[in-house]
Amino acid sequence: MSNEQLADLTQPQRDRLAFVELRVRFIGEIRRQDLVTRFGIQSAAASRDLALYKELAPGNIDYDSKGKSYILGPDFRPVFDFPPERVLSWLTQGFGDGEPMRLKAWVASESPSRLTHPDLDVLANVTRAIHQGRPLGIEYHSISSGCTEREIVPFALIDNGLRWHVRAFDRKSQEFRDFVITRIRRPVVLKGQPVAPHEMSDQDIQWTRIVELELVPHPDQPRPEITEMDYSMRDGVLRMKLRAATAGYILRKWSVDCSPDHSLRGHEYRLWLRDHLAIYGVRNAVLAPGYSAPDTAGAGAEFD
Repeated sequence: MSNEQLADLTQPQRDRLAFVELRVRFIGEIRRQDLVTRFGIQSAAASRDLALYKELAPGNIDYDSKGKSYILGPDFRPVFDFPPERVLSWLTQGFGDGEPMRLKAWVASESPSRLTHPDLDVLANVTRAIHQGRPLGIEYHSISSGCTEREIVPFALIDNGLRWHVRAFDRKSQEFRDFVITRIRRPVVLKGQPVAPHEMSDQDIQWTRIVELELVPHPDQPRPEITEMDYSMRDGVLRMKLRAATAGYILRKWSVDCSPDHSLRGHEYRLWLRDHLAIYGVRNAVLAPGYSAPDTAGAGAEFD
């Protein structure tokens, strides 16, 4: 699709075609009803949009008569240049799926850029495998093991504040682990392989376990009332419920002192985990500042 062809379309048409591309590239399929639901158009208009996209981007989508949907074509070439942040916000929060554009802000604002971004072709294979419930063959580069070939069964994305992970069952270690998406190469969705019951997310104890945390102003920091204001605390406490699989990341991101005697010093430690035993048994608790479990055997085994 040339820039001239795009320029001849109305902005609503371009937005709908961008949505078609997002769905097919990152989910693997799109139906007329997806367009009808998302944009409030008639079925006939949705059919015209799909036909137009197929005409303007040959090879990007194919019709699957069995599934009655359009699926990713073998010669897919992206038409729209989506920034990774937009794609991830759409995947995880469900908005931002119009054509990528620089829009004028309503008020002046500035957000720091991430230092790392996942490759969108890698991300697309990961998210299609998640949506379709299929295993994924990958080449994975880890600090401890170097480059290895693996088969994983992914089921969720995790943003740890610094980089994106995918939560998956690892057939090599026979464990549920977090894989850094930027370290994945040559991903292939394995369409002919079944997923065993023990590889599914409901068998991931760290994912299904919910931990309840009570964060309070750090006892050794001045002006606790300011910390209460900053974090909208009630009665001096910020209560959180987190999946065990994400708790260590969150506590590290917010520099929460997780030592039992609030012994960490530094201006960044404005919060203290009132009961450090609340994260006992959380495997990524080794990431939490100041935390030390009675038994740390196997610590760090589920992320690499």
